[in-house]
Amino acid sequence: MVSKRSWQLCTAAGCELVIGAFPPFSYDATGGGGISALEDEPEEGGATTRLDFPPHQLTIPPLDSARGRFLGLPLPPGLSIQIRPDRLAGQLNLNSGELTLDFRSRFQFTLGRAEAPLYQASDLVVETQLTTGTVRGQRQTRSGRPLGPDGSATLVGMACIEPCRDPWLNWFLGLPDQALAVMHLTLQEIECAN
Repeated sequence: MVSKRSWQLCTAAGCELVIGAFPPFSYDATGGGGISALEDEPEEGGATTRLDFPPHQLTIPPLDSARGRFLGLPLPPGLSIQIRPDRLAGQLNLNSGELTLDFRSRFQFTLGRAEAPLYQASDLVVETQLTTGTVRGQRQTRSGRPLGPDGSATLVGMACIEPCRDPWLNWFLGLPDQALAVMHLTLQEIECAN
């Protein structure tokens, strides 16, 4: 059996989500992640490798009362934002640790019990490029951190959030507007049987 190298991404604590003019939500994303689909090895001397994390194998924990805080307080019980990824793919510079990932996801706001929510908004679609570089928006500028020797990195992304089919949620969030994501993670090379 031949083994082939791939990459395992694990999300970490200390993440943030900022929507429009709202103060930041802090978010413990520990336990999420996935494994990059097997890609060709970079050519000898090549500096970059492609990463592609199949969406159906990606796990992103919900932003809820157990994992999220707003203005220093836990989110109210029953409020949950599920994050359903549709795409996470990009490239890693093996020399500099610079990482860019194209991210597309559906954010699903619910209030009440998961099996019988009192309110469930239509999906908000978030599409951005997460980078270890710097992003600039209307209200703020944030910088990421390249992959270090311990495999840790910080990705930042700025997205334009278009209105969804839910007029109340559009009004509440002031859409269209920008959103900022800050994701702390580790990325480790692993061997997979092929």
